[in-house]
Amino acid sequence: MVRTLRDPTTAEVAQLDAWWRANNYLTVGQIYLRGNPLLREPLAPEHIKPRLLGHWGTSPGLSLIYAHVSRLIRQTGQRAIYLAGPGHGGPALVAAGYLEGTYSEIYPAVSQDEAGMLRLFRQFSSPGGIPSHVSVTTPGSIHEGGELGYVLVHAFGAVLDNPDLLAVAVVGDGEAETGPLEGSWKGVSFLNPAHDGAVLPILHLNGAKIAGPTVLARKDPAEVRALLTGHGYDVLEVEGADLPGMHHRFAAVLAQAWGRIRAIQHAARTGGWDGERPRWPLIVLRSPKGWTGPDQVDGVQVTGTWRSHQVPLSGVRDNPAHLALLESWLRSYRPEELFDSTGAPQAVVRDLAPAGDLRMSASPHANGGLLTRDLDLPNFRDYAVDVARPAQLRAESTRRLGELMRDVYRRNPDRFRLFCPDETNSNRLGAVFEASDRAFMERVTETDVSVGRDGRVMEVLSEHNCHGWLEGYTLSGRHGVFATYEAFAMVSASQTVQHGKWLQEAHRLPWRARVPSLNVLLTSTAWRNDHNGFSHQGPGLIQVVLTQRGDVARVYLPPDANCLLSVADHCLRSRSYINLIVIDKQPQLQWLTMEQAITHCARGAGIWAWAGTDDGTRDPDIVLACAGDVVTMETVAAAQILRERLPALRVRVVNVVDLMTLIRLKDHPHGMDPTLFTALFTDTVDVVFAFHGYPGAIHQLVHGRPDADRFRVRGFVEEGTTTTPFDMTVRNRASRYHLVLDAINNARRMPRGASELKAWCEQKLAEHAAYVVEHLEDMPEVRDWSLGDWAEQG
Repeated sequence: MVRTLRDPTTAEVAQLDAWWRANNYLTVGQIYLRGNPLLREPLAPEHIKPRLLGHWGTSPGLSLIYAHVSRLIRQTGQRAIYLAGPGHGGPALVAAGYLEGTYSEIYPAVSQDEAGMLRLFRQFSSPGGIPSHVSVTTPGSIHEGGELGYVLVHAFGAVLDNPDLLAVAVVGDGEAETGPLEGSWKGVSFLNPAHDGAVLPILHLNGAKIAGPTVLARKDPAEVRALLTGHGYDVLEVEGADLPGMHHRFAAVLAQAWGRIRAIQHAARTGGWDGERPRWPLIVLRSPKGWTGPDQVDGVQVTGTWRSHQVPLSGVRDNPAHLALLESWLRSYRPEELFDSTGAPQAVVRDLAPAGDLRMSASPHANGGLLTRDLDLPNFRDYAVDVARPAQLRAESTRRLGELMRDVYRRNPDRFRLFCPDETNSNRLGAVFEASDRAFMERVTETDVSVGRDGRVMEVLSEHNCHGWLEGYTLSGRHGVFATYEAFAMVSASQTVQHGKWLQEAHRLPWRARVPSLNVLLTSTAWRNDHNGFSHQGPGLIQVVLTQRGDVARVYLPPDANCLLSVADHCLRSRSYINLIVIDKQPQLQWLTMEQAITHCARGAGIWAWAGTDDGTRDPDIVLACAGDVVTMETVAAAQILRERLPALRVRVVNVVDLMTLIRLKDHPHGMDPTLFTALFTDTVDVVFAFHGYPGAIHQLVHGRPDADRFRVRGFVEEGTTTTPFDMTVRNRASRYHLVLDAINNARRMPRGASELKAWCEQKLAEHAAYVVEHLEDMPEVRDWSLGDWAEQG
């Protein structure tokens, strides 16, 4: 049966209003007060914080919505989470968790009494306290409010494969102007009511941003309605500031929205659905910015304007009139009716909260590690490439990963998804379509392939959507992979940063359970986007992730398919990391057997003795190091040239898979201890390091190692165009010939024949430059290069 939400009685409206007043009181107290939390004496300057920080304007609307959704939960048992798009309404959500009792359960020092209320106020936006926005410290939150634009993508991600969950996503009208938010309305085109939960967007139009009007608030309501209807929503509207009228109207609209959600789900789950995309409800709430705050200050209108956005009364400590106005504002909520003599919430306030983990601030869906089930993973060894000898066989490494993910889909039909903005097939992951179609709720035509309403592969041409969906998916307890072209991972790089900050702060909170990792796979890399040109050539996300703290950041550069499979298995089993995996999709030489790959990846780096001329009895003359698939090929090719043309030079080849092993152990948990680092790189021999990304990254990573200046790094230096694959390495001075020249120039001794070899390399570079212009492809000796029988003999 489809449950209904009845109209509130007079007593229930009074309770809603009492809870709302209590929440508003606590919100204002957090912004202003450092003493006298219950106004037991007249307000004085010493009761006011020295620095007034926070955002009042959006908070009353957030509190109103929270109160009414809490009533819905109490009456229906609906499991729900609350995502605050206007994230700087932090004090409202902190206050809500406090009134529900969750805050005191998690932070016992913030007790539900006068002393606890004072601590609640003092900690807000204060040293040693909590941020001003809805953050990881806020119970019930999976949404970082510090950067606008992602509330809907997080909400949609949270409800995928989560059929009993309702995500209430409040979209601020300033936030609605951002590109990511504007692109995220289309989430309804991928939501399946049979096996997914529901998102209820509430567009809160209060009219203003920090210093001016918002676009949607100034549009004709008919235009706003047409815009949202065009996105596929059933638009419901409520407007006003009158009380108790607004409580009645909002309760009615919320009941209407919830009833439609339940009807859609009931039909989809009982055989009454025709398969067409449902028209999900959306609420447009128009209420004044800074509602219930000071109407005017110093004769200037505040409520309903941008002036109420942050701190409406800024001179309270020094201006007696402002202090009196603040006291009047606080007393207008009648705190004596809301809190008892000890400072605890009265029953009329306390009893609005649902029971136990139905409270939105206590929902396990907002602390996803509590719900996480480990993936049932196949044995990654079963997907191995058979490597008889290094650099003989070429294979598309990501294709093997696609086969692994296909079977992860089959074994985990309710807790694994691939999110890919730029063609799953293009990235050679198309095997997943043997297990699942692409999710799509819009019209499907006979020309479509692997597209359907029951699909669970998430493909939309938006890095923001895919990244954000995966964040919501993992933070609510499920697992996945975000795969994209390397250069365009920078489109959503700020999301990667914000998610890393979330995980970093969560590590410090014992009550936050560890969640599945955010796994990012970058393919179509800079070195093999020669055909697309400079716009597609950029390894910047590596640099972004390297700036994250060591307790969350991981960067892997597997050189071949077997290493990729080993790394992927590790990442899919991990918790609370950002795992960045970079490998190209094009056919590439394969280096290691599966057992060799497992050992190599476990260590993170190792000597490839078969590739060099170093017998290990003494230090080499030069170390050739590499991290990344293409530069690994160039490094081994350079070592072969040196072996054949300068056999007296002792060359050691070191390959790095786990980039973080280069960091000192005291600076990163994956860092190498000094003994192992010396065993690989020595303490004195120069190192020519060929790197997939920007050269500065390696210098950053080896800082503090013995004589770090001896590392000479070749990598991507923003030299690109539409050209041939090998020419990309030449343009960036990372080709095999450049590496040979670097080895000669930096070796500790100069064997006979070095000058001739330098001249030969320069000649080869000249031949290459002429050949590619004439033949439009690389020289055969480069294009078809392999080690032949040399590696076996070595």
